[in-house]
Amino acid sequence: MARDRPHRAQRPLLQPGPRPPARRPGHPRGRPPAHRRAGRPHAPARGAAHPDRRRPPPAAARRGPDHRRPPRRPRRRRGRAHRRRPARRTHRPPLRLRGEWPVRFGAVRHDGRISHVVLALCHLASDGHGAEVLVRDLRLLARRGSAGPATPLTPHDLAHHQHSPAGRRAGEAALAFWADGLAAAPPTMFPTPVAAPEHPRYWTGRLVSAALPRAVDALALAHRVSGSTVLLTAAAALVAADQGHRTAAVMPIAGNRAGADRRTLVSTLSQDALFVLRTPDDPDAVLTDLLADAWPAALAGYRAASYDPAAWDALLARAARERGTEVHPYCCFNDMRLVDRPPATGPLDAATLAGLRRRTALDFPATQDRVACRYCLHLTGDGDTLTVTLTADTAYLPKAAIHAHLRALEDVIVDSAAGHPPRVARLREALLREAPR
Repeated sequence: MARDRPHRAQRPLLQPGPRPPARRPGHPRGRPPAHRRAGRPHAPARGAAHPDRRRPPPAAARRGPDHRRPPRRPRRRRGRAHRRRPARRTHRPPLRLRGEWPVRFGAVRHDGRISHVVLALCHLASDGHGAEVLVRDLRLLARRGSAGPATPLTPHDLAHHQHSPAGRRAGEAALAFWADGLAAAPPTMFPTPVAAPEHPRYWTGRLVSAALPRAVDALALAHRVSGSTVLLTAAAALVAADQGHRTAAVMPIAGNRAGADRRTLVSTLSQDALFVLRTPDDPDAVLTDLLADAWPAALAGYRAASYDPAAWDALLARAARERGTEVHPYCCFNDMRLVDRPPATGPLDAATLAGLRRRTALDFPATQDRVACRYCLHLTGDGDTLTVTLTADTAYLPKAAIHAHLRALEDVIVDSAAGHPPRVARLREALLREAPR
């Protein structure tokens, strides 16, 4: 469902209009991309060295004509480093959207043949799923000579639909859903700083677990929900317990590709959805009791994830004026697994899960200076393991709390799959148990 980068990969509402007949250098349709109305520059994940950048003269020219070059050594077979250099070169400088295409290409030649292709896509031009479609088509083109039929829908077509009466009604209905959901939840999930921030401020904790995917599959089958919903529900419940909320508001990133005409569209379609989870009043309610209501709540949120971002900003500003404080969950969930595999079946007992849990790894692989969120949970799959990363603002979630949330997520899901679901009223104890003493 969620298919994109950390937080708020919102698709700008495209502006329809006649296609320009003439082209201008650097623009495939003769004008800057319509995405520029998003209002802020975006650098790609990777970029290319700018052609205007001057290179220093060769070493021989600097040393003078009388300098004798030492004998050339035999050429050694290059390893992975030579394949990484083009990717680093395509990272700088950032894309200049007013004067160049929102994509850069590079090629790696090894032993006289092209061995790798490097692509740099501006996030305003494509989301993660669109990039996967582009890579797939290039691979098919190289192997079979054809990438298959073109997508039935173009961004230009989508823009016309969004500005049609039907498209406007759909966008207004989506924003009405957001207004109701935000009104039922606290203004934000992490309202108060609890520590001095680290430098860099945002830290990414990573949990790699072989037990978690098996446990998630078992719960999904038993309760007739998706595995993504199991993880989303557990994460939301832990956030609510940690902050003392009775209702959690989480923003899953929705791919917005349910329609057959959008599945192969290379564009930025992903936007934030809204998932509102209300915890029960019953003190004996357990985590798995939440799944029955979480499933339709998640579906409703994903259906209301296509809207005008400018109108969405105005909605949050209006809610802030009405409530006298900033209104924004600052809590997002991104299931980045592009392939929905069938859930694993077979015997699963506590001993099996315990053996798998001994392989769990936990670390801090990355830091960042700036992220537009306070809690960003991401899911990726790698064979029989599930990788869960949590990027958080250390002023609101210190490093120890980041790892505690990841450990507790595995604990409560694995315990539930083993037949011992924790009580919702005691979920905070799971976080405190995982915090270092």
